[in-house]
Amino acid sequence: MIKLLLSLLLFATLAFSHEIKYDKNATGKVRHLKIYKHPLWVAEIELHSEKKILFSSPKGMFEFYLHPGGWYSQYHITGENAFKKLYVTDFQTSKIIDAKGAFFVYGSDVLSPAGDDLIPFESYKAAQEFSKKHHGSRVFGFKDISYGLIKYLNGAV
Repeated sequence: MIKLLLSLLLFATLAFSHEIKYDKNATGKVRHLKIYKHPLWVAEIELHSEKKILFSSPKGMFEFYLHPGGWYSQYHITGENAFKKLYVTDFQTSKIIDAKGAFFVYGSDVLSPAGDDLIPFESYKAAQEFSKKHHGSRVFGFKDISYGLIKYLNGAV
C-alpha cells in the first residue's frame, strides 16, 4: 500500500511539474540577458497560441504581463485570455512554479541580474522566512503586484 501511494505521489509530481527549456543562446524578452547564466531567476509566459516567452527574472515577466501596449502586438495578445500559464522559479527550491500561486518578496537585499526584483516562493511561509532573513519589506501575492510597483523597481517612478 505504501509503495502504491509513493508511486502515485511521484507520478502526480511529474505529471504536474513544468520545465522551462532554453539553450545558451536564449535571452530574456525584456532585458535581453542570457537565461542560462542565471537559471534561478528564469520565468516564462506560455500563451494559448503555444508560444513561450522567456524572461531573465520575475520583474521582466511582470513588466511584459502588466504592460499591454509594450509587446502585445508582436505576439497578437488582445487581453488576459491570451495567457495560458505564467511560471517562475522558486528561489529556495529551484522548482518551476505557477506564478499566479506564488508569493513574491519585495525589498530584500538580494538582487537579480536585472537589479531590484521580486523573489518568488511557492509557499507564503518560505517567503516570510526569506524576507526576515534578507531584510525584505513585504511579501506580495501575484494579484497584489502592479505595473506601478514594477516601474518603481526599475527606478522609473
